[in-house]
Amino acid sequence: MDREDDRRLTSLAPDISRVTVDLLRRTVGLEPAEFIPQRALDTADSVLASHGTDGLRVLAISLAGWTAVLIEQNAALSGRTQEAVLDDIDLTCMEANSVE
Repeated sequence: MDREDDRRLTSLAPDISRVTVDLLRRTVGLEPAEFIPQRALDTADSVLASHGTDGLRVLAISLAGWTAVLIEQNAALSGRTQEAVLDDIDLTCMEANSVE
């Protein structure tokens, strides 16, 4: 990123951080879990409409940051390595996407 790109994205960070936390509040524990993708898409569409592609970029950065921190905490609390937690996530994705 160049300085102008960095400044532009940084200016969106506070608003998008609030959007990210709101998305997490609305999806964590949501039942049935099949509703989660729709909530995420609704949020992405809202961010795109209000902040354009820069907003989507900041949303991705925000979600990646929170995800990394929570994976690190999960690994520490469960006594597993971060790689083991990621392997579990990878396995869950493969199972969810398997065709029967």
